[in-house]
Amino acid sequence: MTITQKLQQLQSIFQAMDHALIAYSGGIDSTLVAKVAYDVLGTQALAVTAESPSLMLEDLEAAKSQAKFMGLNHRIVHTYEMDNPNYTSNPTNRCYFCKSELHDTLRPLAIAEGYPYVVDGLNADDLQDYRPGIQAAKERGVRSPLAEVGLSKLEVREMSKYLGLPWWDKPSQPCLSSRFPYGELITTEKLHRVGQCERYLRQLGIRNLRVRSDGETARIELPPSEIKDFVASVDLDALVLAFQEYGFIYVTLDLEGYKSGKLNRVLEKTGV
Repeated sequence: MTITQKLQQLQSIFQAMDHALIAYSGGIDSTLVAKVAYDVLGTQALAVTAESPSLMLEDLEAAKSQAKFMGLNHRIVHTYEMDNPNYTSNPTNRCYFCKSELHDTLRPLAIAEGYPYVVDGLNADDLQDYRPGIQAAKERGVRSPLAEVGLSKLEVREMSKYLGLPWWDKPSQPCLSSRFPYGELITTEKLHRVGQCERYLRQLGIRNLRVRSDGETARIELPPSEIKDFVASVDLDALVLAFQEYGFIYVTLDLEGYKSGKLNRVLEKTGV
């Protein structure tokens, strides 16, 4: 099936909904959903972004600017997953509690304002990964149009480019809590220091990266093809000093490079 055919299927889904509230993080997936929803429904589509300590300020501002660019009906709400010890203790199903908080916030808003459907940006590839948050969304009746029409991550980017979205090649940017190994307590201060480190690297012009927190150690992950140039061109002494000022004691570079979902490898050993 072609991209234009899948786009027509997406449009048909929203035509049948009439009104829809979109869980809009500003990432490439939910942005595509919001774009198509708005193209079909106009102001009968509402994009809602959840603000919390696990969302970098730059990503919140990007969500706002993208929404303005597309002319979306856009709103910011606050979520309080950091008040839930089931979340902050960082169990293997942490994302379940995150999405529960998100949709327990969005659903009452949707009902109160006459939006019978809440939709998210889950794509077909996400269904093949370990994502406990999917169950939380399903329990609350959330629809996932991208997954329903079988759109892969690559196709999401292809369709975004087809629709003229300037950020079609934007790197994936999951919440900052995904930088912590399961079992490590998540605090607002730890989220902040990881965010500061990633901001430092972004300001060096690096787009696709992760700074993983492992106790007092920061582990930098970059695309494998960029590692040699990074070591050769970056002032490593200045970088280490900056990371230590942000609160880490040790700074390391992952020689394998960045791979999405790397922290889930431990689950394979434990049989989760």
